[in-house]
Amino acid sequence: MKLLFSVLILLTGVLGFAQSNLSGRITTTENEALPGATIVMKGTSLGAISNENGEFLFPKLKNGRYQLNVSFIGYQPYSTEITLSKDLHLAITLQKSEVMTDEVFVYATRAGVNAPVASSRLTANVLREKNIGQDIPYILATTPSFVSTSDAGAGVGYTGFRIRGTDANRINVTINGIPFNEAESHDVYWVDMPDITSSVETVEIQRGVGTSTQGAAAFGATINMQTTTLREEPYGEYSGSAGSFNTFKNTFSTGSGLLNNHFSFDARLSAITSDGFIDRAFTKMNSYYLSGGYYSGQSIVKLVVFSGKEKTYQAWNGVPSVRLNNDIDGMKRYEEHWLYSAEETAEMLASNPRTYNLYTYENETDNYRQDHYQLLYNQKFGPSINMNTALFYTHGQGYYEQFKKDQEFGDYGMKNFITDRDTITSTDLIRQKWLYNHFYGGTYSLNYKHLKSDITLGAGWNRYDGLHYGKVIWAEFMGENPKDFEWYRGSGLKTDFNIYLKYNVAISTQLSLYADLQYRNILHSIDGIDDDLRDLTQDHNYDFLNPKLGITFLPTSNSKAYLSWAVGNREPNRSNFTDADPNGKQPTFETLNDFEMGYQLSCNNFSAGANLYLMLYKNQLILTGEINDVGSAIMVNVDKSYRTGIELAAGVKILPTLSWNLNTTLSSNKIVDFTEYVDNWDTGGQDSISIGTTNIAFSPSVVANSVIDYEPIPRLKLSFISQYVGKQYIDNSSNNSRSLNAYLVNNLKLSYTIQPGFVKDIQIHLQVMNLFNEEYETNAWVYSYIYDGSRHKMDGYFPQAGIHFMIGANIKF
Repeated sequence: MKLLFSVLILLTGVLGFAQSNLSGRITTTENEALPGATIVMKGTSLGAISNENGEFLFPKLKNGRYQLNVSFIGYQPYSTEITLSKDLHLAITLQKSEVMTDEVFVYATRAGVNAPVASSRLTANVLREKNIGQDIPYILATTPSFVSTSDAGAGVGYTGFRIRGTDANRINVTINGIPFNEAESHDVYWVDMPDITSSVETVEIQRGVGTSTQGAAAFGATINMQTTTLREEPYGEYSGSAGSFNTFKNTFSTGSGLLNNHFSFDARLSAITSDGFIDRAFTKMNSYYLSGGYYSGQSIVKLVVFSGKEKTYQAWNGVPSVRLNNDIDGMKRYEEHWLYSAEETAEMLASNPRTYNLYTYENETDNYRQDHYQLLYNQKFGPSINMNTALFYTHGQGYYEQFKKDQEFGDYGMKNFITDRDTITSTDLIRQKWLYNHFYGGTYSLNYKHLKSDITLGAGWNRYDGLHYGKVIWAEFMGENPKDFEWYRGSGLKTDFNIYLKYNVAISTQLSLYADLQYRNILHSIDGIDDDLRDLTQDHNYDFLNPKLGITFLPTSNSKAYLSWAVGNREPNRSNFTDADPNGKQPTFETLNDFEMGYQLSCNNFSAGANLYLMLYKNQLILTGEINDVGSAIMVNVDKSYRTGIELAAGVKILPTLSWNLNTTLSSNKIVDFTEYVDNWDTGGQDSISIGTTNIAFSPSVVANSVIDYEPIPRLKLSFISQYVGKQYIDNSSNNSRSLNAYLVNNLKLSYTIQPGFVKDIQIHLQVMNLFNEEYETNAWVYSYIYDGSRHKMDGYFPQAGIHFMIGANIKF
């Protein structure tokens, strides 16, 4: 309360200063009005869009000096410094640009300034400040409703995230407007694209269904990334970091600038290595980025190529809760109930409680490479209309290797090992599971923007051709079975077509309406046999219609209110199909009705916003404990579930050198009429338990972030970053014994920039993560069973590192 009272006093003081109005009109060199131009007051949270007459207004600004920046696609950016001591009106003329800018490539899939959706945008400068070697989920971690996790415990290697409690395979991701989600699983594996942040110019996150986009359905959010844009001057940059757990990051980037007024080339090489916090959870990653473009006043042709290669030691099993809690009897139970072998139990008992890793085989690794090729083309037909087209191809290939003890030959379709005296039916073995795939297609959009209307007609088609197979590369008793014995092979062929129309019309200077209608068709064929030797042959066809409607009201030039409704439909992913019991109920598509209502206010030293959401699910796929015919867990559709909450955000510039930004999400996430299924080892069947309304797993009711930035002297910046994540249940039963504790983690970052003369500048940075050494876990899994009349569990939690650090430098040439 004392802190809140102090802030209110400061705000009262800010609002009490002398104030004046700043207005203006933006025109072309032909004296034609430019509606839709973006006006930003640098160093503040203020922004505006010019109306149909090219006019804008910033009312009641505190008197003082400002830098005004104006931008409009196809025109040169305009910047001017003003001193405000009384009401001021500006006449601004924008010059046509000799070359178009790359922002046109993501225009169709992004939310406009006045779109009725909840969104956040991060620019290149913000991304570079956060990029010390950790993956995208940790760089975006302080945006609203965002929770990140790391298998290795330090944000390098296999990482993931959830937005509003929704995991990555329900979040749509695009790069330059091109689908990035793996088409069959819907997942995004950032480990395959190490250091992509160093080649990203902007990131936009739309929470909820958002606007129509390309690729996988958005059931929690969309993340839209744009890679490096045109830089007219040549440049060279080196970024290097080193820190705890032998973590090292080295990145070199260079660009030609604009050559002969038309050509530009950019390149990047990156290498990241880390031992990880968890035992043996090392990571080795390499990546590159190349782009070349031809720019003119009417068109852009750009080729973008980027690739990543990773080798990581598996830390996928987590740490059993009995090991975390030093429960000796519980660890012994793992052996007594045949969950672990005697050797594995002994290793667990002797291990560190927070860094224990079940896997000890030296090559228990994941190995994968992914190559992306994008050809982008934009053509401007006039001042109001332009067309985007893109062709893309992605190739992925890799495997993970596992040591498996005492495996039945029959489970692999192998022949038993027969000796003179005996028939051996099981063996220790080493196996590899391979994935080899091609993903290709095209996108298209026609964009019209004139006076009061903003219309986009877009479409996209893509095809995924994937091969899944497994090999036994060694066995203690190989017998007559050939080397590299292939025990399963399956394929997946999936095509995805969509077409959408977006229309935003200004009814008046204060009121605009938004409509968005998408049709999507999916054909998915699966063939072959799975790793459990089951026949996978099946075909699926879906037709989805996804309407979206919204209204935006601008009561003043520095505030916005909006209301929207959007429908999303999502097809089951490959594992939903392949894991389903062939003799039981089959998975069907999910439907989401998303209602959003928000208000935003921006003043020169203060901004605030609130967004209310209600997400109603029909047939959401969840884990209930049910199993298929071979005993594997399956996801099943539940009739009704929902998420509802409020997202609050605020920012205040307390002093010219001190600012504070914070956001909080308060939510309720429920499954209506939930029934849990538990394996009963005593009976050989499953017990069903009707629980009623429960909490959706991994959906904390509170997520909060705070970032305090302080610049005590020029070029020295200190940031104190805090995140609080409330309690999460790790299954859908709402049982406290199967949950993640709430946690509060604080990080401290210092950066200092010097300009020595022989290079443009050097930024030295130090980041201390988990400053107060909090012990916490961000993810987990659990398996429950009944044995000898009592309920027990087998689980795995993912502890995160205690206090650790990274230090490094960014050098610009």
